[in-house]
Amino acid sequence: MQFKLTAVAAILAATAFAASAQNFPTKPVRIVVPFPPGGGVDIVARVVGPKLAAQYGQQVIVENRSGAAGIIGTEYTARSAPDGYTWAICTLGNLAVNKHLYAKMAVDPLKDLAAVTQVVDVHFVMVAHPSLPAKTVPQLIALAKRLPTGDITYSSSGAGGAPHLGGALFNRLAGVQLTHVPYKGSGPSFADLLGGHVSLTFDSMLQSLPYIRDKKLVALGVLGAKRAAALPDVPTIAEQGVKGYELTNWFGLVVPAATPKDLIARVHGDFTRVLQEKEIREKIAGMGADVVANSPEDFAKFWRNESDKWARVIKEAKITVN
Repeated sequence: MQFKLTAVAAILAATAFAASAQNFPTKPVRIVVPFPPGGGVDIVARVVGPKLAAQYGQQVIVENRSGAAGIIGTEYTARSAPDGYTWAICTLGNLAVNKHLYAKMAVDPLKDLAAVTQVVDVHFVMVAHPSLPAKTVPQLIALAKRLPTGDITYSSSGAGGAPHLGGALFNRLAGVQLTHVPYKGSGPSFADLLGGHVSLTFDSMLQSLPYIRDKKLVALGVLGAKRAAALPDVPTIAEQGVKGYELTNWFGLVVPAATPKDLIARVHGDFTRVLQEKEIREKIAGMGADVVANSPEDFAKFWRNESDKWARVIKEAKITVN
């Protein structure tokens, strides 16, 4: 008798979840951004959000929950109800890197979050304040070796984020010692860079391109394996003599781990449909990123591989959060 009751309960639960996916959404949806307003993740969320709201006939609220290199927003999402109404757009840093840098994390992103889709690949660029005498990577290396150690500074969105990794790898492979100055998000990082309080940064083109085009910042080199379409005349850092240097950031859409698969499928379909719209793809490409929009399974596999890769890089490069 107990077995029959259990089986009936399971069938009823599955039916309820299916119905919830069909009727979804019946209330506002939250997209958690684990960083302050103005950064690359925030920009993408606010490009996609209005399209989803129009599709749903419900509010899609972009909620900035920043702090601790994205850990606060990531933990908040993992602990939210697995009902399909709380999503997060996270980065390489807070999904695949932080767990290898911070000894005590309340959640394990790979275990406590579920993959929905890789949103974009984000091209990164080294940008400097115009007052920095160096205008190319070789000039920067020569200047860093000539000046007292630590005189040249680079800002980041926080310890353990992709900009921090970009600088740490550059120091190691170029044989220099740029001083890391972490901020609580890309917005504050760029504010101080534009004010000339730090020398340079390694950050996304989503954030950097408007300032490069307005000549408020100078692009020294692209961090990826090949030149970016948005900056075709800017060579990669590897092209300029720093062999083996490569870093590309990515953003991924995730939900709490216990979210039913049919709801994940519904969220995936709705979100990627917006990403594939020509207007959205062109807007994101113009900001220096490429839409990916892969399946939950493909994103989960990619995410695991990235976590393993960066665990090795962090160990070999002796990267720390200090």
